[in-house]
Amino acid sequence: MKPTIEFTDFAKLDLRIGKVMAAVVPEWSEKLIQLTVDLGPEIGERTILAGIKQWYEPDDLVGNWYVFAVNLAEKKMGEGVSQGMLLAADGADHPVPLTINEPVAPGTTIR
Repeated sequence: MKPTIEFTDFAKLDLRIGKVMAAVVPEWSEKLIQLTVDLGPEIGERTILAGIKQWYEPDDLVGNWYVFAVNLAEKKMGEGVSQGMLLAADGADHPVPLTINEPVAPGTTIR
């Protein structure tokens, strides 16, 4: 378990629901999938790189709704830049992206 934090620290995270509009494997990467994610009118579309190529094909992700951290500093990954993070649980043998059971609008806030 990680150290206990104050609620004010947790509240700094901006977690949103996003819809994957497109996904490709960049020519320069053996581990990453580049996602184009609709995060609603307030944020718009973002490019998010996820290190899940070993377990998922781009077509597995397109059209699905996932949970994203959207206020992380941009991070250079290989030749690309990620503008957020796809959240995933540590499954028994692979990461499992966090999904939702009921559709909501892109950009809906997680509380």
